[in-house]
Amino acid sequence: MMKSMRRTCGFTLIELMIVVVILGILATIAYPSYLEYVNEARRSEARSNLLELAQFMERYHAANGRYVTTAGGSAAPALPYTQSPKDGSSKFYNLSVVNAGNNQFQLNAAPIGVMAGDRCGTLTFNHQGVKGSTRGDRSECWGR
Repeated sequence: MMKSMRRTCGFTLIELMIVVVILGILATIAYPSYLEYVNEARRSEARSNLLELAQFMERYHAANGRYVTTAGGSAAPALPYTQSPKDGSSKFYNLSVVNAGNNQFQLNAAPIGVMAGDRCGTLTFNHQGVKGSTRGDRSECWGR
């Protein structure tokens, strides 16, 4: 009597379903961490833009004896850019100058679009170098 030897190749449906479930579990764990990483990168870009605008404000004050008082759109001198990031089509923060006068200013980075619900809210920076945020812990939002 001869038995027929048949070789099987491949995976069973159960094995494939187990792999899909494991990948799903890993994705649900990793995706929120990935989103927070992306949001932190966007927040970091906005912080960098605020510091760059603060340097612009100080240079303008040194040359003119006063700070820029508007974000643009009028005859008064304006900020060189009003959204973050400066390049690209997707914008995540509106940048503005508020409470500006001869000897003071405050720059704001207000989240827009997908960043509108950001845990830090609006990031602020003023003429004294004070960093702040409307929500969340300042040290977490601005870094240590």
